[in-house]
Amino acid sequence: MTQLVTFAKEVDEDKVTPGVLGFIVFAVMALAVWGLMKSMNRHMSKVDFKEAPDSKAESGVSGDAAAKG
Repeated sequence: MTQLVTFAKEVDEDKVTPGVLGFIVFAVMALAVWGLMKSMNRHMSKVDFKEAPDSKAESGVSGDAAAKG
């Protein structure tokens, strides 16, 4: 235990580093974001973006003309 105390005195008190725990937290967060993006891409590929044609737009009647008349 005394060896750790001497090591702690050698560390510069003005310098703060994240250490191994910071790296592990960052790596876990990066893997989580990667997994979420992969899942999002899988779900977005299932979505059908084709819209049904509007019957008023096909007949050439605009919304204003149809409302007036």
